[in-house]
Amino acid sequence: MIILKSKDEIQYMKKAGEILAACHREIAGLIRPGIQTQEIDAFAESFMKKHGATPEQKGYNGYPYATCASVNDVICHGFPGKYALKDGDIVTVDMVVNLDGWLADSAWSYAVGNVSEQAQKLLDVTKESLYKGIEKAVLGNRIGDISNAIQVYAEGEGFSVVREFIGHGIGQDMHEEPQVPHYGPAGRGPRLKEGMVITIEPMLNVGTFRSKLDSDGWTARTQDGELSAQYEHTIAITADGPVILTEQ
Repeated sequence: MIILKSKDEIQYMKKAGEILAACHREIAGLIRPGIQTQEIDAFAESFMKKHGATPEQKGYNGYPYATCASVNDVICHGFPGKYALKDGDIVTVDMVVNLDGWLADSAWSYAVGNVSEQAQKLLDVTKESLYKGIEKAVLGNRIGDISNAIQVYAEGEGFSVVREFIGHGIGQDMHEEPQVPHYGPAGRGPRLKEGMVITIEPMLNVGTFRSKLDSDGWTARTQDGELSAQYEHTIAITADGPVILTEQ
């Protein structure tokens, strides 16, 4: 069942999104060679708490951290740890903020120091694919219109679109209906209605779209070891067009 949100409820989610966006802005200044991903995680959890919020991911199905930190060939759900970022790495930091029971979700990929031309193109195209999807998040369109816009653009730029991990509805629960794939034909799926709040979060790979799971049961990597990137916003569907609740 798709849960439509009132204008007041969307404002509650926007306040959570503002905290999340501010945290990402601070993290952007922390990203450098030598910093450990667990330091980024500790900063994010502290930042949320200072702003009266909590990390929704921590404890979700036993997940032990406030953020996901996915480096290089990790597609998503990477564990923060003692790994020190190196010049040329890319890292995706994904987090969900809970403010007074309302949630906002956003992932952002960051270049560490000087990255390769290929890595920079992957970052640029992945970010642009997110906004291509957001452009289609208007009343009367269907979920498939978002999905197709992302796939057509990403594959046209030479990258593959991850199938196994997709966007979703969000509100007081992290994962609600509808599911939001980032691939597939236009004109299919639920029709977008005022009050829907969804995440759009394309994950693009340099090589194959296929993934494999580490023994920790969480960390998903590209099967071929090639780079992966992700950008994600939480979006409200309104009569005035899509509203980004996690805009940085």
